[in-house]
Amino acid sequence: MDPQAWITLGVVVALVIVMVRELVRPAVAMLGATMLLLLVGTVTADEAFAGFSNEAPFVIAALLIVARAVDAAGIMQPIVGFLFSGVSSPRALLARLLFPVAGLSALVNNTTLVAMTVPAVMDISARRALSPSRFLVPVSFAAVLGGVITTVGTSTNLTVSGLLSEAGMEPLTVFELTPVGLPIAVAGVLLVVLTASRLLPDRGTVRDDLAGAGRDFTVAMEVARGGLIDGRSVEEAGLRHLQGVFLVEIQRSGKAIAPVAPEEVLSGGDLLTFVGRVDQIVDLQRTRGLASSENRQIDALAGGAHAFFEAVVGAGDLAGSTLRQVGFRARYGGAVLAIHRAGQRLDAKLGEVRLRLGDTLLVLADTAFRSRWRDHDDFLLVAPLAGIPPTQPQKVLTVSLIGGGFILLTAFGVLPILQSAILAALLVLATRTLTVRQARDAIDLNLVVLIAAAFGLGAAVESSGLAAVGADVLTGLMEPFGAIGALAAVIVTTVIVTELMSNNAAAVLIFPVALATATAVGADPRPFVIAVTLSASLSFLSPIGYQTNMMVYALGGYRFTDFARVGVPLTLTCIVLQLLIIPMAFPL
Repeated sequence: MDPQAWITLGVVVALVIVMVRELVRPAVAMLGATMLLLLVGTVTADEAFAGFSNEAPFVIAALLIVARAVDAAGIMQPIVGFLFSGVSSPRALLARLLFPVAGLSALVNNTTLVAMTVPAVMDISARRALSPSRFLVPVSFAAVLGGVITTVGTSTNLTVSGLLSEAGMEPLTVFELTPVGLPIAVAGVLLVVLTASRLLPDRGTVRDDLAGAGRDFTVAMEVARGGLIDGRSVEEAGLRHLQGVFLVEIQRSGKAIAPVAPEEVLSGGDLLTFVGRVDQIVDLQRTRGLASSENRQIDALAGGAHAFFEAVVGAGDLAGSTLRQVGFRARYGGAVLAIHRAGQRLDAKLGEVRLRLGDTLLVLADTAFRSRWRDHDDFLLVAPLAGIPPTQPQKVLTVSLIGGGFILLTAFGVLPILQSAILAALLVLATRTLTVRQARDAIDLNLVVLIAAAFGLGAAVESSGLAAVGADVLTGLMEPFGAIGALAAVIVTTVIVTELMSNNAAAVLIFPVALATATAVGADPRPFVIAVTLSASLSFLSPIGYQTNMMVYALGGYRFTDFARVGVPLTLTCIVLQLLIIPMAFPL
């Protein structure tokens, strides 16, 4: 290989390691990799910064504003309530829920759609004593499947469309993916409906006991000096047989007492660590004689009405930091009372827990906490425990007309997708559905920068000769099977890379390899590009492969392997369907 190809390969490997281990934000990692390749001369300045002049990041930014307006209209709670009404069979519930979610995901960014849908699903599941773990992964998977029906369904599709323009080819039309994406979405959702209730474990409901393997939050409470339980034993204080919550440790004068015996006498100032369900953790705050260890944080909150929220840690400043390091109360205007981490109990003091992407925080804050932070990258999702009320129901018709107009303008070629997206975003502002600040906050700058910077990496993979080498390897392995074998190799490679790094990054990385592979086997590159577009989005094997999977990971009380239970058969089905349908819709 050429020295530049070796350098590019080294940078790509380092990038994958950094992104898998979440050492820095994906956008920072991607931009850093591109800048490094610019410094060593692998790409020119024009190639490195081509993504910042490409239409894809701007289309995505505009559509994020429109998607935020859909959220602001507050339409998901009544829709989900209607879908759950009058049905008791788990499969029937899944069918009524997942097919509409997949359909909406074809028109609404799937990450935003899941953020809107999950709180409503959790609220209704709780009221009907259903386990949310039966629904949240299926909702994520349905949104991912629906996202491949149209070009506007997910940012990955728009990224690839921009890559096509950059390569001098026709960009994707709005419904170009539909002949392949729609059958895959229908078959995929049907498979999830048929298998999820059997393959996904019941991780508990809000009425289950702690032994029922529900979502465990860790919270610390302090015995009030001179209070009702000061000087009483654990059993006398009524803390031995709490429903849904368990006393796991006592901290006294720097010494840990665990396990805690029923006859252990409590003293004022003892720090008690409980593990239990979120609803019982909330109720524990009202126990006389106990005070939250975060009382100083609670007392410092601004006056007025307060509410409990569940906030899932995102890729912002919280991930990798402790609550104390970021000054959570002062910065976010809320007090963290408990932390849940999928599959683990947290023994450290809350302020000393180093947070991870996907951790769920139980936050007590003023009622405006969600509106302030739900669009910030520090949180993947912010949900009130009692569900999300519609914020602007009077805007439902306005937002529907704007969204429908955008689809019609692009579908019939009246306006290019960039102009249509910008017009829709401007109409959202003109109708005052969102303020300028809300629109600004709706734009995920990390996602926009990630996509823009990724174009430079794709240019390096192609210009250094690494794409040609990768194509030679793939075609060499699949030579006996011809073009269809090469297509299969591209699909499988994209699926694997997507599970290791972000779907957008995977699409950009494999795109030049796919073009070179198509050239090597004498095939039309279009079907290979379609395969990369679909495979980069269809991520079902782990929670880290796609952002919507990470959003539901902690909220559903899932374990890492739960995704593969349904994800393995679903991934194999999608691969087979792509190999069957792509050659028919896009002849090789």
